[in-house]
Amino acid sequence: MQFNTDKQTVDELNLLGKFRQGSVYHLFNEVKTRGGEQLLGNMFRNPLLDAGSINQRSKVFSFFQQSNLSFSFDVQQLNIMREYLDAGTGKNAFATASSMIIQKLLSKLTRDERYKKYVQGLQATIVTLNRCHGMLELLQQLKSPLDSRVNQLLQLLSDKQLEKLRNTDIYQDLPVGILAQYDHLLKSRLPEEMEGLLQFIYELDLYIAVSNVARKKGFTYAKALPAEMNILQASKLAHPCIDKAIGNDILMHENTNVIFLTGANMAGKSTLMKSIGIGIYLAHMGFPVAAKQFEFSVREGMFSSINVADNIGLGYSHFYAEVVRVKQAADAAASGKRLLLMFDELFKGTNVKDAYDGTLAVTEAFAEYHNCLFIVSTHIIEVGEALKETENIQFRFMPTIMDGVRPRYTYLLEEGITEDRQGMMIIKNEGILEMLRSTS
Repeated sequence: MQFNTDKQTVDELNLLGKFRQGSVYHLFNEVKTRGGEQLLGNMFRNPLLDAGSINQRSKVFSFFQQSNLSFSFDVQQLNIMREYLDAGTGKNAFATASSMIIQKLLSKLTRDERYKKYVQGLQATIVTLNRCHGMLELLQQLKSPLDSRVNQLLQLLSDKQLEKLRNTDIYQDLPVGILAQYDHLLKSRLPEEMEGLLQFIYELDLYIAVSNVARKKGFTYAKALPAEMNILQASKLAHPCIDKAIGNDILMHENTNVIFLTGANMAGKSTLMKSIGIGIYLAHMGFPVAAKQFEFSVREGMFSSINVADNIGLGYSHFYAEVVRVKQAADAAASGKRLLLMFDELFKGTNVKDAYDGTLAVTEAFAEYHNCLFIVSTHIIEVGEALKETENIQFRFMPTIMDGVRPRYTYLLEEGITEDRQGMMIIKNEGILEMLRSTS
């Protein structure tokens, strides 16, 4: 099974994008190795669906955050080792030795670099194996959550031939026969073990990088609960990519699974919804979240409708694009899956009367799906009054405080339905009417 989402949701929450400034991926991408980067991308593309697996991964990240370990490997040496191991010969030790003798002769007579590269590859491998051994011993002493793999790799590196290799002086000129034996050992006898060791090093790179971000940002780790508990509880939840973001408390469960959110433009409704969506996504990855505390029942997916655009190619108006998006969400909810669905300003592409009727009807229909969590925001506060008889809807708003004629926003969630109607005042403050009158 896979965590269900789509491109629109991923784009609206700005989750992915190696070179996309401000993306959540960019925030955590402090890995040093190509292998670590591949692992990071894979985790972002594949959130977990099992509470035990999520909590176990969070436990590993938390361990590295508390241990404050550094990545002690030389990245250039790792790359050289990677190239060396990938250039497997598939030959026996005698054939390898014969080939090496020829390469060594050619390196003296011509500019053939193959023998030199081979020696450098073996040297890099020895350096990396020794650094890995030191890290493994440290992890064993600290009793990390990776104990079983640590012990397995320590046992591998205690192999007599590998131990002899690790103790080899990389600066001495070794006989070709010895070099060929080591080549055969690493590439023919232990290729899978060497690959597993490199993968472990890439994982260390990822764990250390992500935990460093969490430490610097003051992030914590979510606790995953069984899906049937159907709960989301967060304290001081904020947007991870906004410095000094204001945090809010969220509580949703089966009997209050719909948040009806009101507030003025710029009051923070969209940012709050994005904060919740990003928090849920990172929590399913086992990653640190921007919250003081975060508990959640495992979801099967997430869909958002925050920045719906028209589609000229398909001939969709903005309103029709909104309708299509709501239909997609309705299909997803009706499938019986436990989802998080978020809608910012439903039907803003049509007239106020239709927007009122549509928002009311859709919100009432969504409220019947108690397995899902919904957040619906709107400017049309009258809808809230019509929904007050629906027991599982909770009403929240982002307030606007007027300092004279200037609005100020706290970005703090409050209970109830907003009564703010400062739109015309803001228009007047900007002098738009005077500008129009002076040019008429």
